[in-house]
Amino acid sequence: MIIEMTTQVRVQDVKEGQRWYQILFNRKPDFIPHEGFAEWEIISGCWLQVAEGVASEASGPLRFGVTNIDSERERLIRELGIEKFEIFSREEVPVKWGTFSDPWGNRLGFFEYLDKKEEKKRIQTVMDAY
Repeated sequence: MIIEMTTQVRVQDVKEGQRWYQILFNRKPDFIPHEGFAEWEIISGCWLQVAEGVASEASGPLRFGVTNIDSERERLIRELGIEKFEIFSREEVPVKWGTFSDPWGNRLGFFEYLDKKEEKKRIQTVMDAY
């Protein structure tokens, strides 16, 4: 039985990486076990590790669910200077999504539920886990 998960991105300068991801997540890391490494618990049991090293080419994207993809995109353009990324949708897909990269080449992204009732159910499921 799987009870938690972690995924890791690598950055050449962990202090700069920690600063960048702190802005992305609007908070400091939850755990810094040693030099060259920081972790955020994104939602209950799901951790993102930022480690010093070389980014893996062609990995990802790792996408995070948000309630307003347009405002999050604008925040990242303003606060992190990322390039404006396109937001996609398809009739048969229940979300709209977009992909961007961190300064080290790790591919990230956001998605937003189109059905706001479904989004509220997903949020409640996450909140119930806490």
